[in-house]
Amino acid sequence: MEVLKYGMIGGGEGAFIGNVHRLAINLDGKAQLVSGCFSRDYENTLATGKKIGLDPSRLYTDYKEMVKAEADKIDFAVVVTTNVSHFEISKAFQEAGVHVVCEKPLTCEVSQAEELIRISKEKNLLFAVTYSYGGSVTFKHVREIIAAGEIGEIRTVMGEYPQGYLYAGDGGKQGLWRTDPNEAGISNALGDIGTHIENCVSVMTGLKIKRVLAKMDKYAPGRKLDDNSTVLVDFEGGASGTYWVSQVALGCDNDLKIRIYGSKGAIEWSHYTCEEVTVTGEDGIRKTIRRGYNAIAPQAATFTRLPSAHTEGYFEALANIYSNFADCLYKHKAGTLKPEDKDYPGLDEGLEGVKFIHKCVESNNKGNIWIDFD
Repeated sequence: MEVLKYGMIGGGEGAFIGNVHRLAINLDGKAQLVSGCFSRDYENTLATGKKIGLDPSRLYTDYKEMVKAEADKIDFAVVVTTNVSHFEISKAFQEAGVHVVCEKPLTCEVSQAEELIRISKEKNLLFAVTYSYGGSVTFKHVREIIAAGEIGEIRTVMGEYPQGYLYAGDGGKQGLWRTDPNEAGISNALGDIGTHIENCVSVMTGLKIKRVLAKMDKYAPGRKLDDNSTVLVDFEGGASGTYWVSQVALGCDNDLKIRIYGSKGAIEWSHYTCEEVTVTGEDGIRKTIRRGYNAIAPQAATFTRLPSAHTEGYFEALANIYSNFADCLYKHKAGTLKPEDKDYPGLDEGLEGVKFIHKCVESNNKGNIWIDFD
């Protein structure tokens, strides 16, 4: 197959997630980085491009210049900038006919997410939102066995994602922009990591949120956005849930965990131990199912990269998203793409995440009341 060409916006020297994306994409060799606008500081962009080995003539002062020069030269653009610029950058590349992969949250406003969906349909473009944990083999296994009815009708869901890096101080460069409304939007903790819980539960269970009740705390003095949030969730069909996210939970580091309880069994999944899933049956016996063995559902197993006991983690999960996106882009180019080929989070999932943030903020601002999700 041809090697796809992509450009990146954001992810310069001193950034965090941009290089993570570049490394994940490189795992499969299906796409090559050829151009970029890595920073609002052009000197940073030049330094980043030199370190990566890019042609200096394909490094740009801003994304608008890049769109004009690169629209007919790249297959897709990767947007890893701060939250507030996701919409304008993604829209610019879409309008130029370029497929897009964008970090979450997709946009800062619901109307913006809906606009990206409209453009995508109008121009027949692919769009991925990097809810990275969804690329995990065990994550996909949970989705498959729930869909098969293994734990029966879902009754309640518990999701948590605690971090501790903002318990005191500003958290450095990463904490500074995430707690700044001018860069992050209307939420910090809930928008940054709470959307991961929302996406995990939605994709794993297929449940649709009916209403939310949120309490969003700001514990650090002078902090403008939430650093600890708790959300009660009612789903369509009668199931309930509780989500907790925190960036002031000292001693915790990206400890994403989902527990799902049904009428016939229960499932526990944790990013910390993403090589395994714990399933409890009606007999009360807890089974640990590990990636790399035949107990993994067939569709999920297709994303396995290493034999059992050879650990796969975050990079592989994100790489799986990019690999499937690339496969879909190959088929899109050939005119053979089918809906069932897609197994990466897209614009619909991104829109739900933006709605979730806004409904929770509305609930909090109105005195922690129930807010309908429609």
